[in-house]
Amino acid sequence: MTTNTPYQLAVVISSVREGRFGPVVANWFLDRAKQREDVNLSVIDLAETPEGLSPGVAAADAVVMIVPEYNHSYPGPLKTALDATGPEWHGKPVAFVSYGGISGGLRAVEHLRPVLAELHAATIRETVSFPYAWNCFGPDGEPHATEDVDLAAATLLNQLGWWANALRDARRVRPYAA
Repeated sequence: MTTNTPYQLAVVISSVREGRFGPVVANWFLDRAKQREDVNLSVIDLAETPEGLSPGVAAADAVVMIVPEYNHSYPGPLKTALDATGPEWHGKPVAFVSYGGISGGLRAVEHLRPVLAELHAATIRETVSFPYAWNCFGPDGEPHATEDVDLAAATLLNQLGWWANALRDARRVRPYAA
């Protein structure tokens, strides 16, 4: 029972700090995702979404988290938002676009993987990472080295699309059992 219907992708901007860099990274990623015919997009900005993650994740077939690294991990408000959810994540794929200092946010991603596993989400391997992110982007909001990161984003979206469709079809046939 496979469908050709575009999957619903929720993009989560997880930083809430004043002066945050997350919207720059998110806008770049959203521009790439908008070019695809297999995706319907929604944005969940934790700085602007008082209801948190629940409604947006519940409506999504897949999620991409735009996540910074703060103190070798991910932001506290994201942990609070994750802890306020549960079944919305069951059997849904999650991908990451990370940014930060020397590690490009990858330490934050590695801390998120077991949390999302506990929520019964499936994280995909491919990520997009921006080390020293504030040096990676020009004043126009575009990365300086677009070829590499555009390829990484396309690879992430290809894998995420496969998982989003496969798991959406599986949930239609048989509800996820936690």
